[in-house]
Amino acid sequence: MKSAEIREAFLRFFEEQGHTRVASSSLIPGNDPTLLFTNAGMNQFKDCFLGQEKRAYTRAVSSQKCVRAGGKHNDLENVGYTARHHTFFEMLGNFSFGDYFKRDAITFAWTFLTSDKWLNLPKEKLWVTVYATDDEAYDIWTKEVGVPAERMVRIGDNKGAPYASDNFWTMGDTGPCGPCTEIFYDHGADIWGGPPGSPEEDGDRYIEIWNNVFMQFNRTADGVLHPLPAPSVDTGMGLERISAVLQHVHSNYEIDLFQSLLSASAKAIGCTNDNQASLKVVADHIRSCGFLIADGVLPSNEGRGYVLRRIIRRACRHGNKLGAKGSFFYQIVGALVAEMGEAFPELKSQQAHIERVLKAEEEQFAKTLEQGLKILEQDLAELKGNVVPGDVVFKLYDTYGFPMDLTGDIARERNLTLDEDGFEREMEAQRVRARSASSFGMDYNSLVKVDVATEFTGYAGTTGSAKIVAIYKDGQSVDILSEGQEGVIVLDKTPFYAESGGQIGDSGYLQAGSSRFDVRDTTKTGGAFLHHGVLASGSLMIAAPVAAHVDAEVRHATSLNHSATHLLHAALRQVLGEHVQQKGSLVDSQRLRFDFSHFEAIKPEQIKALEEIVNAEIRKNSPVETEETDIETAKRKGAMALFGEKYGDSVRVLSMGDFSVELCGGIHANRTGDIGLMKIISEGGVASGVRRIEAVTGAAALAYLNAAEEQLKEAATLIKGSRDNLIDKLSAVLERNRLLEKQLEQLQAKAASAAGDDLSAQAVDVKGVKVLAVRLDGQDGKALLALVDQLKNKLGRAVILLGSVHEEKVVLVAGVTKDLTGQLKAGDLMKQAAAAVGGKGGGRPDMAQGGGTDVGALDAALAQTVAFVEQGI
Repeated sequence: MKSAEIREAFLRFFEEQGHTRVASSSLIPGNDPTLLFTNAGMNQFKDCFLGQEKRAYTRAVSSQKCVRAGGKHNDLENVGYTARHHTFFEMLGNFSFGDYFKRDAITFAWTFLTSDKWLNLPKEKLWVTVYATDDEAYDIWTKEVGVPAERMVRIGDNKGAPYASDNFWTMGDTGPCGPCTEIFYDHGADIWGGPPGSPEEDGDRYIEIWNNVFMQFNRTADGVLHPLPAPSVDTGMGLERISAVLQHVHSNYEIDLFQSLLSASAKAIGCTNDNQASLKVVADHIRSCGFLIADGVLPSNEGRGYVLRRIIRRACRHGNKLGAKGSFFYQIVGALVAEMGEAFPELKSQQAHIERVLKAEEEQFAKTLEQGLKILEQDLAELKGNVVPGDVVFKLYDTYGFPMDLTGDIARERNLTLDEDGFEREMEAQRVRARSASSFGMDYNSLVKVDVATEFTGYAGTTGSAKIVAIYKDGQSVDILSEGQEGVIVLDKTPFYAESGGQIGDSGYLQAGSSRFDVRDTTKTGGAFLHHGVLASGSLMIAAPVAAHVDAEVRHATSLNHSATHLLHAALRQVLGEHVQQKGSLVDSQRLRFDFSHFEAIKPEQIKALEEIVNAEIRKNSPVETEETDIETAKRKGAMALFGEKYGDSVRVLSMGDFSVELCGGIHANRTGDIGLMKIISEGGVASGVRRIEAVTGAAALAYLNAAEEQLKEAATLIKGSRDNLIDKLSAVLERNRLLEKQLEQLQAKAASAAGDDLSAQAVDVKGVKVLAVRLDGQDGKALLALVDQLKNKLGRAVILLGSVHEEKVVLVAGVTKDLTGQLKAGDLMKQAAAAVGGKGGGRPDMAQGGGTDVGALDAALAQTVAFVEQGI
């Protein structure tokens, strides 16, 4: 069976068992700060397992795209050198949310694997593991399924801590967890390795193909396991591994899915396809890179973008090892689309964008590689001994993306070795820093737990009656909140919008008689809306009825900005191209901020076009319409999903005429004309490949334009002009300033020349070399350079260091006549002097510049010049 047939068979089998087929989620986890990338099929269902989300089904099946190449789940260094490690893989999974449990999960797995209607694997080739104390699963396997005891293995806590086991699954240090049972396939005695649990288990003979996780417990920070009220099932089977079994090959790289990628990689590189590890790296990495870019990740120096950059550069490095010349990696995208585009349409729609990103990153890497080589050459030239220090190797790796093996190759050519232990220490220090700074970690049990769901009534208005169903103070549930206390109130229904999709949460107040709770912000956890604020007067208790009042003026201004954001998004795709994807947004009552993918600054004429398009749509006064539908219907309507949002089975489609169709649960204007006017006030870069636009609408846009008008009037008054002749007047002022600056430079040059005659007399003779080191405060670097040139001509065989305090900083210029540069270098003198004044400097052997901030150390720095010459001559 081909890989695509296996994928479809799995999905179809579980559909026949009452499961709902669910599309793969994005590789960027939706609303999940605990994960760098989606790395398992269960990620998109996490809130279902936690009991924080209810769906229309209790059984699901999916083929989830996954990446394991950064953070805790990182297979990167093994890829290409083993038969089964990948940065990208597909996880086939079936899930039960409080529905069936161990017996059905085990039966489903065995039936699909061994039934002649499905995969028809020989039963005698399958081994099974269970957690050591899970007698229930063991009995189901042996007594009901009929697996012989000799092919059953109990695995205990084999990782050095309680519940740290290959057969005990945890979502993290805290949260849902439970025992698991795994199914292994025996590739045969001709391949080395032992069964699971044996000393030879790391061999390749017995390969895990299926994992059934039984979520029975919630582990709290104290390590205690608490039984879950609704035990669930999470299973996973790697598509690549099961394809290798069914296609009778030993390595995943031999399956049909990889053969075309390997061939395309060899063609793009210009090498033979001879099972090289480097070729496997390239073929694997094109999958993770292609899918990550299609899901909106761009190369950068931090977070997800940094991991993507590492993968791209690793692929380029391995291509170079195979003889690639110039950019090649992007050329393989077409083969990836041909192989997987049918199952994952985002690859087809984003193909041009993926190719453009990869080509740009390849070209950038070629430049950094060249820079890294220059730095390495400098470090090796100054090396004392025959060992390249670990911090040098790490600097090249971390700053220039310079692989350690490349540094090692160059070192070996010079009979040098690398301090690999020192490099590893630097790497570990970086890992510690990354872990301490990481936002991808959370104790699930530290979250406010609310079992009830709040009905949102805010689409219809800004007021309403409600009942208090929960109160929290300092994160703990309480029955009453008293005057002056801060807390969180949960209502059975509310008109307050909870922060989501970039739109801030509503503010306002809750009133019950003389008691008033000022709502400062509204957020959401699970289905509950959390009203954060302080009790301004009286007291409130659970079950009390309240009148909810949203600040209608703030809400209205926010809704205008939100609607304008949708129009801007559509206009950006029209002006810049369909590669534009939202990377984040912030919408409040004052302005809108929109982050999006794009590779260069937006040109002034493009800004103008964006404003014209958006304001034309505003003037059309199209109705803003919403429709509740399922996600697939929404996609067929062309609705765009917004970055960072997670969508359930029922979604809200928001349309503005035929110009903008997006999935959005936010609050919006009734018609586009309500926005009035949109004005872009800034555009800039916020990360590699990510731009940001800020804009104002409505009354704020009018206020912005009025303020700009007042500034123009004030500027015109200052130069004794009017708005009509402002440009002409300003041009005349600038031209006069240019002439005055030129005259000043000429006067300074004359003064410096005169000073040069006096200064040359101050030079001292050191071993036949004229040495001059003097302080000339008030002179800038340009003047000092001219003076050094003049003094070199006057003094002949000379070393000169001039220093100045200019605009509260030290300016230094050094010069060495050419007949001395074989012994003394201006750059070396400058490094010494600049360091003395707390700065940096450098330059050519005959001329160098630098500076610093320690004004008080300037005289001492100049005084070192004579000693510098004495030591060098």
